[in-house]
Amino acid sequence: MIHTKTFLRVVLVIVFIVVMSTTIGLSQTSSKGDKATGSVIHQLRIYEIFDSNKTAFHERFRDHAMRIMSRYGFKIVATWESRHANRMEFVYLLEWSDTETMKERWTAFMADQEWAEIKKVTAEAHGSFVGDIEDRTLGLTDYSPSGRLAN
Repeated sequence: MIHTKTFLRVVLVIVFIVVMSTTIGLSQTSSKGDKATGSVIHQLRIYEIFDSNKTAFHERFRDHAMRIMSRYGFKIVATWESRHANRMEFVYLLEWSDTETMKERWTAFMADQEWAEIKKVTAEAHGSFVGDIEDRTLGLTDYSPSGRLAN
């Protein structure tokens, strides 16, 4: 059984590997006042999902959530599946220009009428897709090998 600290270390190692393998130039300062180094923030999302409707969850996320999220400027860097503490988890990493943008985009996405209807219809057909949700905002250190993970 993997403990939460061990799981987070594994996820952070994976994120580090992605950073190390990415050779993307740093961007210029944005209008929101990001550092001149082009620093961004990342958001780590961990959803408890259920084996009984895992396939339907992935179909909904892939075919609908990602499409609608893209309308609001979500930059999904990577997605993973993990079995942790006797539960199945869906893990994904987002890149944002800043915290304010992250909050604004999440508010808009959660208010999206199409997304609300998709969640309603899929829940009626398959039951609840997501249990516990963990959410972490990650800031790059000044010695991180790259300022960005996504293109």
